[in-house]
Amino acid sequence: MEKGRILLAVTGFHPQRWRELLSAEREVVLEPDGAKDPSITYAVVWKQKPNLLSSLPNLRAIFSIGAGVDHIFADPGLPDVPIVKVVADNLTQYMTEYVVWRVLDHHRQGLLYRQQQQKKIWHEPPQRPAGDISVGIMGLGNLGRAAASVLLSLGFAVNGWSRTERPMQGVATYSGEAGLIPFLKATDILVVLLPLTPDTQGIINYGVLKELRKRNGLGGSVLINAGRGRLQKDADIVRALDDGTLKEASLDVFEVEPLPKTSPLWNHPKVFVTPHAAATSDPMHLAPTMLRQMDAFERGEKLENLVDRKAGY
Repeated sequence: MEKGRILLAVTGFHPQRWRELLSAEREVVLEPDGAKDPSITYAVVWKQKPNLLSSLPNLRAIFSIGAGVDHIFADPGLPDVPIVKVVADNLTQYMTEYVVWRVLDHHRQGLLYRQQQQKKIWHEPPQRPAGDISVGIMGLGNLGRAAASVLLSLGFAVNGWSRTERPMQGVATYSGEAGLIPFLKATDILVVLLPLTPDTQGIINYGVLKELRKRNGLGGSVLINAGRGRLQKDADIVRALDDGTLKEASLDVFEVEPLPKTSPLWNHPKVFVTPHAAATSDPMHLAPTMLRQMDAFERGEKLENLVDRKAGY
């Protein structure tokens, strides 16, 4: 099978480093030579222009630069070719670090200590053991399971919820619509790592947040969202924080990004904001993996980490 060209179609960041690394083995272009360019065999994309891929006659597969693939499904002219999602050890490590960092900060009362430091207050509040705190992870894919494993090793009780049953040793798992409320009622710190699909859009709303367990060793329930911004309703989170439904929140993703300067989340005293930085795609790790997959595919091997089009992730 003849090697064709790679179309690198990205918006929101400069593609130069990706182009350099992918060009080590294949010719890479940023635009096709016309709407029906026959030389393009693979597309590496992040929020590509709508209908850009629709008429490329020899396109064999699409590779997502980011962990999410909702940006690909947003394309109304998406061709019927395999879609490969990112699964990489360093991306998993970054996300695990973020989740554990934020869980520990909430568990060890980081917000309270920062407030006390500003006021020069020397006071040691009671500290509960990790085993008294239940961390609930929404989304038990590669990222969720890796984070759950580390949290278990630290002594936390861990729950997991997913669309379909995903058993994991040491984790109390729940699934589907029937399992959502029981999962929430058993959770003190809610960690959201779900993919964005039509079924999950807006799932983190006021009604869901009200079901979290509030009588716990933390003095209230906590939200951590490092999944996708449109999983949540920003206004509902503010409402929940203001009326005490939520004690605190750590948010890495938002309905609109960059987060508008007018958003009350920026200055909310109970919110920790990061700029969609929990797990940044590193081309040094991901580009070689994509090239290896392309070579293997051309040898007749199956592509790995394929997106289930029906499920949307």
